[in-house]
Amino acid sequence: MDRQPGPAHALPDVVIDSASGNGHPFNYLHFPQGRSTNLVQPTDNKETGRWSNLLLAYKTLGVVFGGLVTSPLYVYPSMHLNSPTEEDYLGIYSIMFWTLTLIGVVKYASIALKADDQGEGGTFALYSLLCRKMNIGIVSLKHSDINSNQSRPVLRENTRGKSRLGKLFETSIVARRALLFTAMLGTCMLIGDGILTPAISVLSAMDGLRDPFPSVTKSLVETLSAVVLVILFLLQKFGTSRVSFMFSPIMGAWTLSTPLVGIYSIIHHYPSIFKALSPHYIVHFFLRNRKKGWLMLGGTILCITGSEALFADLGHFNRSSIQMAFIFTIYPSLVLTYAGQTAYLIKNPNDHMDGFYKFIPKTVYWPIFIIATLAAIVASQSLISATFSVIKQSVVLDYFPRVKVVHTSSKKEGEVYSPEVNYILMVFCVAVILIFGDGQDIGNAFGVVVSLVMLITTILLTLVMIIIWRTPPLLVALYFIVFFTMEGVYVSAVLTKISEGGWIPFAISFILAFIMFGWYYGRQRKIEYELTHKIDLERLRMLLSDPEVQRVPGLCFFYTNIQDGMTPILEHYIKSMRSLHKVTIFTTLRYSLVPKVAPEERIVVEKLGLQGVYACVIQYGYADFLNLGGDDFVSEVIDRTENCSSRLPCDPSQVQEISELRQEKIAGVIHVRGRTRFYIGKNTSLFDRFMLAFYEVLHNNCRSALPALGVPLQQRLEVGMFYKA
Repeated sequence: MDRQPGPAHALPDVVIDSASGNGHPFNYLHFPQGRSTNLVQPTDNKETGRWSNLLLAYKTLGVVFGGLVTSPLYVYPSMHLNSPTEEDYLGIYSIMFWTLTLIGVVKYASIALKADDQGEGGTFALYSLLCRKMNIGIVSLKHSDINSNQSRPVLRENTRGKSRLGKLFETSIVARRALLFTAMLGTCMLIGDGILTPAISVLSAMDGLRDPFPSVTKSLVETLSAVVLVILFLLQKFGTSRVSFMFSPIMGAWTLSTPLVGIYSIIHHYPSIFKALSPHYIVHFFLRNRKKGWLMLGGTILCITGSEALFADLGHFNRSSIQMAFIFTIYPSLVLTYAGQTAYLIKNPNDHMDGFYKFIPKTVYWPIFIIATLAAIVASQSLISATFSVIKQSVVLDYFPRVKVVHTSSKKEGEVYSPEVNYILMVFCVAVILIFGDGQDIGNAFGVVVSLVMLITTILLTLVMIIIWRTPPLLVALYFIVFFTMEGVYVSAVLTKISEGGWIPFAISFILAFIMFGWYYGRQRKIEYELTHKIDLERLRMLLSDPEVQRVPGLCFFYTNIQDGMTPILEHYIKSMRSLHKVTIFTTLRYSLVPKVAPEERIVVEKLGLQGVYACVIQYGYADFLNLGGDDFVSEVIDRTENCSSRLPCDPSQVQEISELRQEKIAGVIHVRGRTRFYIGKNTSLFDRFMLAFYEVLHNNCRSALPALGVPLQQRLEVGMFYKA
């Protein structure tokens, strides 16, 4: 067996297997009490100065708000309007204004951004936050509390007692499963949003070629849109910071130019448009149109599309920068742009199918077209970045197969990129454009995604208010009634469009949810087996007492993630190999939500009471370079192991053990990881057979190279762990 250390790999290029373990690694291996683990804190935290926030706010234009600020391209064309009147347009504008104000400003910018989970946003971040604070589910112990967000004192102050609702989730498995299903559905819908936003944004912008050039066919527009999207996805590997730096000037130009055109249109066509801000125009709209008006909500909801990215992209920036950019730039820009569009359509009621380009003055048509096309490309970035974020959260929480996640910044933990996810999104986006090229069909599908994700976020935020923030019941009721009713009406309207393209996100979400559930199911069965059959020190002592089991020369790193014991794979390993190395170090990797872990706290070793047997926990941050196959790593562990042994009472055997450590390193170093596989017994149910087989497919094709990071394939001794039904 080749025992040379493998090549180095940077930690940000992988997903650590131990992040999926159930709880802290070794119950008998602990850190010093009474103080926090000494971690190197990030240099770019939430308490950045005013100028840093202004710079970040500028960068958010190129990442966070693209989908939201370009929605005027497709909102009116997505509506099924039939001979609309002045009163109809005033009612529609009033609906859009109050939707932007209540959902955009109040719900997302003012409330949702405060419900982050250690700097991360999105539906799965809310789920993780709830699980950890209620101590339910396998994610409750995933992250230690040493990295609690210091910007949320309210959360710490109000967690002394548990609410009745929190106790219900702790005692009811049905409630926990319902919460998990809700979070999974929201995550899948957001990923669906990441597919549809690029498609509809770029297609709507490129459609502007057809008016000045009648010879340009619909097929040509679709092909050009597909080419533009492919180029955009190929740029993702450069990272959010670099992409946002390139894209922010484009979005700045768009955000400034469209409201200026809107102001011109208001003055030229309908100066009294802002009287529609009165809510009574909404009441009159529905009284006059009834069912027809309700159905038109399926297009109106698109005015707030991309708002979920405002929350999900939180990990890429910070709360202050996003709030600043939205309230002072994006929100007034949208209000003026929609006002200008509506003012034009009141005087030209039959131009609603091309409601954006028609209201652009001829003198600035081409500059606006160029800016619109570039802005549509940027708009795609917001949901692509959000998709990377939620995939990364799901992988870390072990609810999604392990895909490669690359941290593209050493300063911001939330800036991630996944090559596999990126190319899958690209294929789906191009397919949506080429197969469903009709803008109205994609708009119908888009409306389903937008409304359902917002409704799920409202439900999870309500739980956060009740269980974690302990908000007064009156305020919780006010929040829930307003937003659940408002978004519920939107959902009821868009569900009527299922047959007209609305089925697309449901198909995508069903596939994703099935993958997530299959992975979750298999991991749960694996954890159940490991916890039931874990090995303690007495069992290990008995195994080693067998005369046929030899202690062979060499140093062995045995990777495990079981708490309060050792993985049952160890017994299969010893019985199969009939040996254990003279120095065996059971190693667990522990993920920390900080850039770097201080060197003195990175590796903690304790002796397990048997000759040459140690437990080791390796803490690492997202920007740490970790080479588990290199000489530096092995030497550092040896140093810590010697220090650990030297603290014991001195006797000849212990002195000899210390002196043998470096000799065993010279003899050879191997890295052992047990690979899980399931045994399907005769009594296994058909459901278990199918789900476990599906998990095996996901595990074998999507697993990462760790824990044997950097070790060549021939050096990994893979031992099967059987699940006996």
